[in-house]
Amino acid sequence: MRLFGWLKIPLLASVRPSVVELSETRCVVKVPLRRWSKNHLGSMYFGALAIGADCAGGLLAMDQIKRSGGKVSLVFKAFQAQFLKRPESDVYFICEEGQAIRDQVRRALASEERITEPMRIQAAVRLPDGAFEPVAEFTLELSLKRKP
Repeated sequence: MRLFGWLKIPLLASVRPSVVELSETRCVVKVPLRRWSKNHLGSMYFGALAIGADCAGGLLAMDQIKRSGGKVSLVFKAFQAQFLKRPESDVYFICEEGQAIRDQVRRALASEERITEPMRIQAAVRLPDGAFEPVAEFTLELSLKRKP
């Protein structure tokens, strides 16, 4: 992910996201709380949170496109965020929309039109007992179109 960030979208690399898990159905990306991702209150800056949500959803979508064997352009059309709590440690971005994205990719490959669907991403911090506590919820509109 860091190499992709440096080569294609340098701003992504600035917050050092790392892939914790990537499967056919789920993607988990971690963004560490560090100088470049903190705000003036010492919690994660909302721009860094947006980058984490983009990475988790975008990586899962790119993986589904690759698995399909087709050529599909990917863009996010809309972005909504609900901030629940100040994230004062590393944040994990969890997207479990793999099946829905796979179906969307299939529809895009079968159509001449752009296919846009919402995807949900949850941001959470790990508690001392290992459980996750939600700190934000995101809805991104994933827009796909078959390339000629």
